[in-house]
Amino acid sequence: MRALVIVIAGLLVGTCSERLTLLEEVRATGELRVVTRNSPTAYYLGPESPLGPEYELASRFAGYIGVELTMYPADSLSDILPEVMSGRAHLAAAGLTVTEPRRKLVDFGPPYQEITQHLVYRLGSGRPRRIEQVIGGHIEVVASSSHAETLEGLRPRYPELAWVENPGVESEELLFRVAEREIDYTVADSTEFSISRNFHPEIRVAFDLKEGDFIAWAFREDDGDDSLRYAAHRFFAKLQSSGELGRILERYYGHIDEFDYVGTRAFLRHVETRLPQYRHMFEEAAAATGIVWRLLAAIGYQESHWNPEAMSPTGVRGIMMLTLATADQVGVDDRIDPESSIMGGARYFEVMKERLPEHIGEPQRTWLALAAYNIGYWHLQDARHLAEMRGQNPDAWADIKTSLPLLSQKKWYSQVKYGYARGWEPVRYVDNIRSYYDTLLWITSDEQWARPEPGEQPEEEVIVESDDSPANAEG
Repeated sequence: MRALVIVIAGLLVGTCSERLTLLEEVRATGELRVVTRNSPTAYYLGPESPLGPEYELASRFAGYIGVELTMYPADSLSDILPEVMSGRAHLAAAGLTVTEPRRKLVDFGPPYQEITQHLVYRLGSGRPRRIEQVIGGHIEVVASSSHAETLEGLRPRYPELAWVENPGVESEELLFRVAEREIDYTVADSTEFSISRNFHPEIRVAFDLKEGDFIAWAFREDDGDDSLRYAAHRFFAKLQSSGELGRILERYYGHIDEFDYVGTRAFLRHVETRLPQYRHMFEEAAAATGIVWRLLAAIGYQESHWNPEAMSPTGVRGIMMLTLATADQVGVDDRIDPESSIMGGARYFEVMKERLPEHIGEPQRTWLALAAYNIGYWHLQDARHLAEMRGQNPDAWADIKTSLPLLSQKKWYSQVKYGYARGWEPVRYVDNIRSYYDTLLWITSDEQWARPEPGEQPEEEVIVESDDSPANAEG
């Protein structure tokens, strides 16, 4: 059918005095080609499908104009605009800031998000409060970025200001390097910083370098043919008026300041106020799967804070935060029903454990399965492959937790099958669950909690030695 459409389009071009507009060409071929970049603020492969705010917007736009979406990441930020200028991509949806130098190369669609550029430093290294105080420090930014343009604009006033433009990284990696004390400072958009600080709590904003920047899609300059860009204007106007644009951005950014993943006080409060409603459900799921209830409860708290109506930025829902596909796989019809969600999460975690190679023992098997529950089985396999490449043990969590973050660095994710992933997330995820589990084990060891119900056998917790923690419970 698509071939017939293309033939008809060719005949129209040959018989009409006017060529097809770009929008008509896209509709005739049935494909919208969009270039992007691997970033949590743009596009990345999730456990089951592509994710990211730019992916969601581009998918909706493709549906709006009635075509299929082909979205692909460029090798680097500097490669994105050439893809558009050459016509290989119809547009760029990559979290691009609208700047005057870029306006000379491409046309921008309507701005849909406002951001601030932060100068970022590491807590404990001394907070600079003005630009003079960072002169002499090691500043590194992404090459060809709006951040580099901002620093260049400061050079006339501060001729001694120097920085490094790195062509092979994204802001996420530079924020990691600040956290690790490898560099002193970087510049990041407020959205990038807000996401990354959940995984690198040591990073801080020193001061704002620039406010009032806008994000927009980029289109090729084309002698009066603005048909596709005008369609994007109509599309964003519709999203704005319906409130859908705000909901998409809220899913990715609105939750950032709400969840306190490591808040001990909040956790203890929820143990008293929320856990009693669901404990018997965790115990029933434990009886059905053989996974101790405290571990299942720790997973549930990390996922949702034991909130049966919780919804993540990516649309997963319920106490155990199941995707639609996962819910279908484990036979859950109603994801916000607490009992169904807990049983479904337990069964899915059981599936993750069973998929791992048989020779992996406990507790490593549990920690690896938790990472797979969060990031997806195949991204975990990529991390195990990287561990092998680096001469480490692919079966040991202590080694895998150093390999997973590499999936966010181009040097490494370009060498594995499933590519970029937010590799810091499962590391923090597993560490948090282990902490919650240990706390639950301590709290519920009290006699009033540990006493079995009539006719119930006391539960045995199996404590095993781990290579990266003094003592941890086997899952």
